[in-house]
Amino acid sequence: MSNPDRSLAAALFDTAIGPCAIAWSATGVVRFQLPEADEEATLTRVTRPHAGKTVYESGPTDDIIAKAIIRIRAHLAGDLDNLRWIPLDTSAIPEFHSKVYAITRTIDPGHTLSYGAIAHRVGAPNGSQAVGQAMGRNPIPLIIPCHRVLAADHALHGFSANGGVTTKERLLEIERTPGFGEPTLF
Repeated sequence: MSNPDRSLAAALFDTAIGPCAIAWSATGVVRFQLPEADEEATLTRVTRPHAGKTVYESGPTDDIIAKAIIRIRAHLAGDLDNLRWIPLDTSAIPEFHSKVYAITRTIDPGHTLSYGAIAHRVGAPNGSQAVGQAMGRNPIPLIIPCHRVLAADHALHGFSANGGVTTKERLLEIERTPGFGEPTLF
């Protein structure tokens, strides 16, 4: 990935759930944006300043970003991909959050973990709330699949993306996660 001026590039692209946006550095993706109210809001949110760097709109000039956009589109259309191969630039993310995100990234589509299970795996067995706070601040949703993290009772409690828990539920339905989007008998 090339970005010689140390600024970040961003691209807006259509998906099955609406316009998404991605911002990247020479190292990897620094931000991903699920659809906001409209394209302008989505792009504005992904291009806000990041760690003192300017983010500008660009086309996906890097092959890996172009491939990421293609696979994200396919994923959101139901051709699932774990997206773990997409490189990330987490240099501006606090250490605890980075640990939480690394575990979250291991959750395959169609599967979930609880906040408590992630807290236990990062060595903070009483840290469910801290994990929840990290999920709420996730700058790279979908690629770091915070939507796959649920409360212990599998209930959907909050989601920071536009649309809240409705968006979270929709992503879980797309990924064919058991218990979401399935017809019920009663």
